[in-house]
Amino acid sequence: PGAWGWARGAPRPPPSSPPLSIMGLMPLTKEVAKGSIGRGVLPAVELAIEQIRNESLLRPYFLDLRLYDTECDNAKGLKAFYDAIKYGPNHLMVFGGVCPSVTSIIAESLQGWNLVQLSFAATTPVLADKKKYPYFFRTVPSDNAVNPAILKLLKHYQWKRVGTLTQDVQRFSEVRNDLTGVLYGEDIEISDTESFSNDPCTSVKKLKGNDVRIILGQFDQNMAAKVFCCAYEENMYGSKYQWIIPGWYEPSWWEQVHTEANSSRCLRKNLLAAMEGYIGVDFEPLSSKQIKTISGKTPQQYEREYNNKRSGVGPSKFHGYAYDGIWVIAKTLQRAMETLHASSRHQRIQDFNYTDHTLGRIILNAMNETNFFGVTGQVVFRNGERMGTIKFTQFQDSREVKVGEYNAVADTLEIINDTIRFQGSEPPKDKTIILEQLRKISLPLYSILSALTILGMIMASAFLFFNIKNRNQKLIKMSSPYMNNLIILGGMLSYASIFLFGLDGSFVSEKTFETLCTVRTWILTVGYTTAFGAMFAKTWRVHAIFKNVKMKKKIIKDQKLLVIVGGMLLIDLCILICWQAVDPLRRTVEKYSMEPDPAGRDISIRPLLEHCENTHMTIWLGIVYAYKGLLMLFGCFLAWETRNVSIPALNDSKYIGMSVYNVGIMCIIGAAVSFLTRDQPNVQFCIVALVIIFCSTITLCLVFVPKLITLRTNPDAATQNRRFQFTQNQKKEDSKTSTSVTSVNQASTSRLEGLQSENHRLRMKITELDKDLEEVTMQLQDTPEKTTYIKQNHYQELNDILNLGNFTESTDGGKAILKNHLDQNPQLQWNTTEPSRTCKDPIEDINSPEHIQRRLSLQLPILHHAYLPSIGGVDASCVSPCVSPTASPRHRHVPPSFRVMVSGL
Repeated sequence: PGAWGWARGAPRPPPSSPPLSIMGLMPLTKEVAKGSIGRGVLPAVELAIEQIRNESLLRPYFLDLRLYDTECDNAKGLKAFYDAIKYGPNHLMVFGGVCPSVTSIIAESLQGWNLVQLSFAATTPVLADKKKYPYFFRTVPSDNAVNPAILKLLKHYQWKRVGTLTQDVQRFSEVRNDLTGVLYGEDIEISDTESFSNDPCTSVKKLKGNDVRIILGQFDQNMAAKVFCCAYEENMYGSKYQWIIPGWYEPSWWEQVHTEANSSRCLRKNLLAAMEGYIGVDFEPLSSKQIKTISGKTPQQYEREYNNKRSGVGPSKFHGYAYDGIWVIAKTLQRAMETLHASSRHQRIQDFNYTDHTLGRIILNAMNETNFFGVTGQVVFRNGERMGTIKFTQFQDSREVKVGEYNAVADTLEIINDTIRFQGSEPPKDKTIILEQLRKISLPLYSILSALTILGMIMASAFLFFNIKNRNQKLIKMSSPYMNNLIILGGMLSYASIFLFGLDGSFVSEKTFETLCTVRTWILTVGYTTAFGAMFAKTWRVHAIFKNVKMKKKIIKDQKLLVIVGGMLLIDLCILICWQAVDPLRRTVEKYSMEPDPAGRDISIRPLLEHCENTHMTIWLGIVYAYKGLLMLFGCFLAWETRNVSIPALNDSKYIGMSVYNVGIMCIIGAAVSFLTRDQPNVQFCIVALVIIFCSTITLCLVFVPKLITLRTNPDAATQNRRFQFTQNQKKEDSKTSTSVTSVNQASTSRLEGLQSENHRLRMKITELDKDLEEVTMQLQDTPEKTTYIKQNHYQELNDILNLGNFTESTDGGKAILKNHLDQNPQLQWNTTEPSRTCKDPIEDINSPEHIQRRLSLQLPILHHAYLPSIGGVDASCVSPCVSPTASPRHRHVPPSFRVMVSGL
């Protein structure tokens, strides 16, 4: 019951030949995978049996194959099996088993019947468990057989990082689990494992997020369309990606599922674009080698006979494995009979029964020893699994093309020449190749900025030469040449730091770079303090002299200013030493986000930048910036306080203010831009270098260029105050006074005595002020050793002028004394100066005609006014010459205050 027997017109053997019955289990009335496997393989089975009979391989026995319909139903499959056992003859073996569920149930019970099963279409990996299915064999490779082939392909293209995308079905999950074990043992990383049930888009997106470039898919053809639509949406196709999927889909499967895929708004052209270049992996239906098989025919000859014989029956991809399966059964039975013949038991093979464990074991061992070349390749079993041939196909231009094959027996991969095509110039990378590239400062840029730095240092050297050569000139001497040298030294140190800032990994080693981190910080810090500290110290001396006139004057030597600068440097050294001892600067490498390759290669560039940093970088920089900021604020304060000092040689407040303003603005801008361009070392170095060059150059030029111009054009203008203008105005006043004296009446003797006393007090006040003026001048010139001599000459001169006690006798007598004094000094003309004496010794300059003229211009008018009443001239209440010679002084009301006159002086 349920048996088809052997029909279809096959020649029956003579009755004298004993049959060797084989149980055939396959679906004959139901379609499996949209193609009748049973009906499709029957022509191949017929061809194999005919050839075996013709060759009398089993002489004198007759191979009798009895077919039973299982319909891929568990109940019907079991019923057919038990009916064959109960009602049929003693079957030596079981041939077939297509559907995994039916085959697994029957294969698990075979050990109790001592029956060996050989399947030609069951590819489920679960049947590979020999502990559970010890009597099961198959001529078709299992689904897991593709995993060694995939491993070989990955090694061929050096792909060591993959991801898996699996449909949530047991068949695919088993293949994925086996693949994981195979790849793990070969040091190939599975970076991501994703599975899905209905919607694969989420899983595809995760694969992209994990930078998976080689995707191993396990899903059926219906889901394949959805997967590639999602891949198109995520742009996971093209030259950067490689999809490896099952190759057992139906021919032109994408056409069949396009309608369903189109429902998800995936156009056909989009689906084909995403599919382009995928590689399918499946077992080879027929061998491509032109070698004669065990039947004496090549695979190509067999295929032609099969196509002729099937005549209207749909083809099956398993027909070659069914054909080779019949030959496996025949060779196994032949080997078993030879074993029985060689034994001493004289047992016949037709005497087999389901309880004969010995004969069952003989057949099992004979099956394991199978080894011949069939139409599907070399037929060899390893633990019941067929070591077959796996083919690789690639989707090219809307069709599948065979590009290679893997021989499991020899463990070799053969790629057909010039058939496999990648969409890029080379195979895709297994991941985004990150090329770590140390960003270095461009050599041309470093050369240009170094040249500018050298020019700046040459300019600073020229200023230093100018300052040393003209150190004895009054203009340079009064501007503290030693402090000027320190300013130049600070500028040159700042220039030198530029060379160190441009040295990075392209010029020096890592250890040397770490040392440079400390050295360049020290040089720039010390250079800044030296330059601006000296400048601010000069300004402080001017402030101390001119803003504290009531204090006792002391000489402020350059040594004291050097101590001030040294104190500033000492603070710097304390900060830097603590910084170096507690938290030294180290070389750190910062990694930035990846960038595309400028050359268009399938790689990404990860910039690496060297930095000088430490644990508490912010704190230390805050301390240094705070100190430098306070120093600049102090310099601004001094520059503002001394802005009205009218001697240019002494006062650089205007230029100091300009320098501080420029340096402050440039440092703020430079620091901000430098921080924003940390990932661009060329831009950062350019900004830092230009800021240092600009600040140093502007500072040196503001300090020295005006001195250079003044010294070459008008050497005296810088050291002279505005005394000449005052002298001219005083001369005009004296002329008016002398004119009005002749018309002034005589005053009373009592008022004259009071005015003489007040005049004497005012003269003494003038003497003190003149003394202070001379002391200030000597302090600025830093020549204390000459003070005594100058004071003696000064007082002697004042005594000669002021000891005119007989002015009260008569007008004529006073005029005679004044005349005699002026006659003794004929060179003292108020409107003339002697240029040849401007560059002489300071002692001679103090007693020069210009100085005497200035003192006389201040003193003589006072004396003149004081003695006018005694000669009958101006009224004592008149403190200044009358406006008109005819006007009477008694009719003019002027307060008798001499404070106005003193303030004016």
